[in-house]
Amino acid sequence: MINKNHLRLRALIITISAALSLIFTFASFSSFSAPQGRATTAPAPEEKAKEPAGEPRAEPPRAPAVSRSSSAQELARDIDRAINESEFATARWGIFVISLRDGRVLYARDADKKFAPASNMKVYTTAVALDLLGADYRWRTSVYTDAEPDKNGVLAGDLTLYGRGAPDLSSISERDEERASLDELADQLYKRGLRRVRGNIIGDESYFRGDPLGDGWLWNDVQWYFGAEVSALSVNDNAITVAIAPGGKAGEKAGIKLKPDASYVEIENDTNTVGRGEPASIGITRGLSDNRVRVWGDFPAGGRGFSARLSVHQPALWAATLLRDALKRRGIAVEGKAGAVDARENGEGARIDPARAVELASLISKTLSEIVRPTNKESINLYAELILRTLGKERGADAPDKDPRKMRNRGDDEAGLAVVRLWLERHGIQTAGLALHDGSGLSRLDLVTPEATARLLAAMAQTPSAAHFRDSLPVAGRDGTLKFRLRSSGAGRIAAKTGTLTYINSLSGYATTEDGEPLAFSIICNDETAAESSTKVVDAIASLLASYQESTQ
Repeated sequence: MINKNHLRLRALIITISAALSLIFTFASFSSFSAPQGRATTAPAPEEKAKEPAGEPRAEPPRAPAVSRSSSAQELARDIDRAINESEFATARWGIFVISLRDGRVLYARDADKKFAPASNMKVYTTAVALDLLGADYRWRTSVYTDAEPDKNGVLAGDLTLYGRGAPDLSSISERDEERASLDELADQLYKRGLRRVRGNIIGDESYFRGDPLGDGWLWNDVQWYFGAEVSALSVNDNAITVAIAPGGKAGEKAGIKLKPDASYVEIENDTNTVGRGEPASIGITRGLSDNRVRVWGDFPAGGRGFSARLSVHQPALWAATLLRDALKRRGIAVEGKAGAVDARENGEGARIDPARAVELASLISKTLSEIVRPTNKESINLYAELILRTLGKERGADAPDKDPRKMRNRGDDEAGLAVVRLWLERHGIQTAGLALHDGSGLSRLDLVTPEATARLLAAMAQTPSAAHFRDSLPVAGRDGTLKFRLRSSGAGRIAAKTGTLTYINSLSGYATTEDGEPLAFSIICNDETAAESSTKVVDAIASLLASYQESTQ
């Protein structure tokens, strides 16, 4: 886990082009289909699915030999040539390709070696969660008090916003016809008769145990949206957009706006507008333990504005602040201030007990399958981490730690990873040597094998949630992080999760060959230190899979 005592503030200078790279285009969704295998009984949405009793299945024998058919040998030569004749020949490549039709292995290259997967880690998290929790699983967010308001609508004590890990809580409406989550809660409270809160608005994130940052996350990642803190009470993806535009003339400060507009984040504007055509150099930094954002540097007059997405520190406190604002807009007076509590606060009265409290309002989230879709297509780290902790909270008892002391102090993220490992073992997938440290792949400590990844994909294809899982993966040439990749050779026939970190490039998912055979594959490249990205080689390999035809001779 990141040691905050050793974190030091570092300003990250970015040019306009670098800043623009932080803006993601959110693509529309489309689904990918492939033949389904046998199904098992799906758990009811409101129930916890039960695994067979007893010890996990024994580790399987070593993987079968790679197919020696002429087609498979030609595929192997083509893949080897694509790697060995590229500038990434000295990088480490791990590849495993298996047929979902009959289980034969078409290609393997260091498939049992360990590699850092980057966002391919989301495949593990989302697949296991869909199978064990069910595609229809939902999260509940509640507003609690110790007692009902009096006959005049006055609440004497605090009002607690209690989160259980919902990824889609928001203070902003996604569409004009929809109401923001917090506005909906404020409306419910008003209809319940609440008119004044004499106490505080408390954001309670104590449902999850564990640290807000993943084990092995780099300190200079956590100020950006993709390194957002993980909280049982998350709101607006725990991130805020900082929009910057030049001033009207040289000598003026650049204009800076926040979305959503909130006083919770403080802006220190040390920018300067310079003459037209002069080079731009803008720096943005957010304190690691506060919400003070400093923007500095030169911005040329007439230059094009840009935006950057930053994470928000203490999201539960932010959620409480936003609810307080929503209550005031609805006509409910609040005399107290916003506050927050987490699982570490054990003093008497520090945290509300949902079993004894009065629920005045509540929201039900989208389904797990609806949340998994953007998690994989848009590669949203926060969603993957919330799903992992939910898995640990709901199913962690199925994978207990052998040390009772560790079990008592285990975080829900650790519990979720133990559940993932158990699921792999029960599906006959080798786990020895795997290092699982987070749910999103942002951790530099994660280590998996291409074979384990591809066999997970094959096992997932046999579950009741197979279609939901496949539909969540980016489709080549159509949507998500593959919208602008594989547009000619693999368009529509490859659905796979991308992964990118410094020196890491990965792609794992499903491909349908030229003659309709479904494949599961994992391609992972580590130590790619060349100036260019290895994406072109990864895509060339994926294209070879899509164009594969098994010889009939």
